Parts: sequence; structure tokens; C-alpha cells
Amino acid sequence: MENVTTGNEFLLLGLTGVQMLRPFFFVIFLMVYLINLVGNGAILVIAILEPKLHSPMYFFLGNLSCLDICYSSVTLPKVLVNLLSTHRAISFLGCITQLHFFHFLGSTEAILLAIMAFDRFVAICNPLRYTVIMNPQMCILLAVVAWITSFFYALMHSLMTARLNFCHSHKLNHFFCDVKPLLELACNNTLLNQRLLSVVTGSISMGAFFLTLLSYFYIICSLLFKNKSCRILHKALSTCASHFMVVCLFYGPVGFTYTRPASATSMSQDRMVAIIYSAVTPVLNPLIYTLRNKEVMLALKKTFGSKLFEYCQQHH
Repeated sequence: MENVTTGNEFLLLGLTGVQMLRPFFFVIFLMVYLINLVGNGAILVIAILEPKLHSPMYFFLGNLSCLDICYSSVTLPKVLVNLLSTHRAISFLGCITQLHFFHFLGSTEAILLAIMAFDRFVAICNPLRYTVIMNPQMCILLAVVAWITSFFYALMHSLMTARLNFCHSHKLNHFFCDVKPLLELACNNTLLNQRLLSVVTGSISMGAFFLTLLSYFYIICSLLFKNKSCRILHKALSTCASHFMVVCLFYGPVGFTYTRPASATSMSQDRMVAIIYSAVTPVLNPLIYTLRNKEVMLALKKTFGSKLFEYCQQHH
């Protein structure tokens, strides 16, 4: 048995043990990461620069884009390095830091999606009071609460995991540092850690999911029973459908991973599911939110089209 102390490293086993597949995975994950950076970066830029998009909906969408850039940046750069490297190690401090920021940003996204659903609920069900309820101070307060709550939630997991002794092995059966694979390597009692993971993480994710569903339920009821215009009904349902798609893509894999107890047999399933919420969902978010949104598409053309035109004029 090897002792792994705080001064030692963990070995990330990664996505595959097959050497020939690593270049293929590298290209795929590099493309995913670049699309994520460009897509979410573009939304963040127009949400800041375009005055027409200075509304609560786009304020929260800008927050979501910023989150998605950071969220995938916690794991994907290390994954890309490890796919090309023979020494796929991560230090103890690096591992705990990665774990902290992964849960911090993931939890913030869960709460933010619930806030975005509430924003749509107020806009559709109480349109006359929308500007009063969702005033700039309220929007900033909701965003700050989401970020701060999530930071302390993640701090709980990182501190509880850091106090463990890891003596079973230093081989981490994952492509990044997460609580469940680390608990598999711990040699002291991890019952409290597992309960915190199931109860606290489950409560935050499922609580936010329930509030999101409740908001959409009220929206659909309000639209079906109060609105007589087919055009307005179609537009609102279309917007809600795209939002709900993002919600399902995020909460489905998260619920599958963190509400079940940790076990060696579930690790390979968790690894595959983790690809969805750490790499795929952050890429799909900007596409789903913007492709059917005329305001965003016009802002993108105005902002980046004019910049491209200026660039061409300067170089010709």
C-alpha cells in the first residue's frame, strides 16, 4: 500500500486508457472548449456592450455565460494537457482547489437557472410589475446571493475532503478531482462526507430544480388560461422551452451523479455523465439561448459585424 500525504500527487486516470484514442479525444475536447469560449464570450460581450440588452434577462444570461466559461475552464484545460502527457498527475492542493471551484461554479449555475426561471415567471405572469420587482438592485442581490451561497457550500466540501487521509491508492478513477472518486481512496470513515454530498448537494440541486419547475408550471398555466393571442403564446412557450431544455441538460446528469451513493461500479458511469455537465452543457447553453432569440442575434450582428467591417477597412 502506498501512502499519499498532502505533499504527494494524485494520478488522474482520465477518459481512456487506450493510447490510440487520446489524440481523437484531444481534438474533440479542444473543439468543445474553443466553441464554449467563443460562444459564451460573445454573449458576455454583447450583454455588456449592447444597451438594448441591459435588462434582467440578459444580465442573468451574461452571468450564465461567464459561469460556463469558468466552469469548463476548471476541468477541460487539465484534461487536454493530460491527454497529451504521460505524467497525468495533479498535486493535493491542485486537486482540492479544482474540487472547490467545480462545486462552487456548478452550484452557482443551479441557483442561477432557478433565478432565471423566476425572472421569466415575473415577466410573463406579472408584466405590469416586472420593472418594479426585477429592479437592478434586486437582480444584483439575487446574483450575489447565488455566488456567495455557492462559495460557502463548495468550501464545506473542499474542507471536509481535505481533512481525509488517502492511503488506499493515489490513482483517481476520473478525469478531474471530484468528491466521490476521492472518497473511494480515503482510508478513514467517509460516512459524513457521503451524507453531506447526498443531502446538501441533493437539497441545493433538487431544491433549485423544484423552484425552476414551479416557475415554469405557473408560466404555462398563466399562458394557457389568460392569454388569448396565439402569437404571444407561441413566442413565450418557445422561450420557456429553450430555457427548460438547458435546465434538463444541467440537472439530469447532476442529479444522476450526486444523489446516488459512491461505489466503484458507479465511477465509470459518473465519468461519462460528467462529460455532459462539465463540457457539453456549457457549449449548448449559448446555442439554445440565442439561436431562436432575435434580439441576441441582431446584437451579435451589430457588435461583431461592425467590428469586422472596421477591421477590413483598416487592412485594405
